[in-house]
Amino acid sequence: MTLASIFLIAWGFSAVVMLLLWMVQYKTENAGIVDVAWSFLTPMIGVWLILMDQIENGARQWLIIGLALFWGFRLGTFLYNRVMNEIEDGRYRYMREYCGKHAQVVMFVFFQVQATWTILFALPFWAAARNSNPHVGLLDMLGISVWIIAIAGEVISDQQLHRFRMNPVNKGIVCNTGLWRYSRHPNYFFEWLQWWAFVLIGYGSDYWWLTWTGLIVIYVFITRITGVPYTEQQSIRSRGDAYREYQKTTSMFFPLPPKVLS
Repeated sequence: MTLASIFLIAWGFSAVVMLLLWMVQYKTENAGIVDVAWSFLTPMIGVWLILMDQIENGARQWLIIGLALFWGFRLGTFLYNRVMNEIEDGRYRYMREYCGKHAQVVMFVFFQVQATWTILFALPFWAAARNSNPHVGLLDMLGISVWIIAIAGEVISDQQLHRFRMNPVNKGIVCNTGLWRYSRHPNYFFEWLQWWAFVLIGYGSDYWWLTWTGLIVIYVFITRITGVPYTEQQSIRSRGDAYREYQKTTSMFFPLPPKVLS
């Protein structure tokens, strides 16, 4: 099977899954399921690309598969529990209201764009696995260390925000405790940090540039396109001036000491 065929099959599978889930959200009016699907599909496609490309480099191949699957299934499970137990994310409710009668057409396009993004974000896994060095070395160990820190940071920030939101006393209040005191989006920061692991583990791959490209693309997506902008807009709509004050004192992305306003 050619590499082009492997990628085409991966995209086709993702597109069909997203089509079915678009139909589900049409009935349930909960588009948050797209985030769940993306989290599960991205590592699964990464594994498909690695195995079907018949990459043989010993322990590193299985190391990357393990890291990718753990990341995706941890994130996907967390998002699934949130989507199934809460009303639709405010970002998607606003999208429906803004698009009006064209909402389902926009949703269809959005779901299919997400299908394409699963391939794009799976590329760093595949590229790192093409490192031909059969031995796990210092850079691999450093990559694993970065990955552990990133996953731990994601779990902690997700749980801190979840506990804050579940407390009815905090309704309408900005979460600025724990990791959220140092970054307005620590979950996104640690999500991005996780991809550094594959840059380190993939050093020596003939497609190593893809791990760097992926890291940059993911940063741009999170901070400029899909993550931070929509989340911040929704936070301002729901919390108003309180969130604007939070923006003035707290770093948007990288964890930094909060500013003291005079």
